[in-house]
Amino acid sequence: MLKRIDRLQMAVPDRGAVAARWIELLGAEPAGEDRVGCLGALRTRLRLGNGFLELLEPDGAGRIGDAVAKRGAHLYAAGVATDDVAALAAQLRSQGIEPSEEGGQAFVDPASSGDVSYRVVVSRDEELTPVGDIDYFYETTLLVGDAVAATERCASLFALDADAFVPIDSKHYGYAGTLTLFDPDQLGRFEVITPNDPRKTMGRFFSRFGEAFYMAFAESPALGAIEARARELGVGHTPEPPTEGREGGANTVFLHPDALGGMMLGLSRPTQAWQWSGHPERVKPAAGN
Repeated sequence: MLKRIDRLQMAVPDRGAVAARWIELLGAEPAGEDRVGCLGALRTRLRLGNGFLELLEPDGAGRIGDAVAKRGAHLYAAGVATDDVAALAAQLRSQGIEPSEEGGQAFVDPASSGDVSYRVVVSRDEELTPVGDIDYFYETTLLVGDAVAATERCASLFALDADAFVPIDSKHYGYAGTLTLFDPDQLGRFEVITPNDPRKTMGRFFSRFGEAFYMAFAESPALGAIEARARELGVGHTPEPPTEGREGGANTVFLHPDALGGMMLGLSRPTQAWQWSGHPERVKPAAGN
C-alpha cells in the first residue's frame, strides 16, 4: 500500500532558521504554511526533490511542543505516500492503530498507539517535478531494540510483501537489520535496524534517545556541488570516498545535523544505493567514469 517516501517531517523550535539551511544548501523552495491541529504545530512546507520537507514548530501544548522540549530540533516523522489515504488508515486501524486524520493526511504517533516507533505521516501520492539538488527521498532509518520484531510489525502494519525486504548490516557503523522495500524495483523503504556497538555514533544515539528515527537518505545527481557548498558554508559533512586521494566524485555525502538544522541526511549518487539494497547489478557507473 505504500508507494514511496515522499516527505520528511522535522520538529523544530524555529521554522524560518531551519528552512534557510535547506534552501541554501540543497535548493529547497517554499511551498506554503499552515497549522496542524492534531500536532499542535505551525507548519512550513518546502518542496525538495519530488516531495516535501515539513517543518513543525510548537504552537502551544501538543505533540510537537513535547518533542522539541525533549530533543530540540530533530527528524520527527517519515512521510509515506499511498494512492488511497483512507484505505491505508483503515489498514492501520485493523492493526490496532488509530491515526489522526487532518487536511487529507493521516498522522500516526507511537506515543499514543503504544506501538513500535513508526511515527509517520501518510499523504496521497502526487507526481511532482524534482526541485533543488536531490531527485527524491528514499529512506528513513529507524533504530529499534529488536529489528526482527519491528520488521515483522512493519509488514503487518502497512500490508507490505516481506519477500521484497533486504537484510542489511554494517560492522563499520555498528548495526544490523532490514530494508523494508515497498516495491522490489524501487528504493523506497524504512531501514529498520538495531545498533550493536555502543561505541559508534549510532550506538551512542540509541543509548541516549531510544527507539527513534535516526536519519534519512535521498538520491542526488549533484553530490559534487553539494559537497563544495557544504565546504564553503563551513557545515559538517562527510563524503565517501573522502575527498583526499580519491579519483572522481563521491558516491555518498553525509550532511551532519548542524548543516540542516537538526537532522542528518545521507545523499547517494543515482543508482548507488542498489549496491546495498539487494541488486548491485543495477548500479550504473558514475558520469565521466
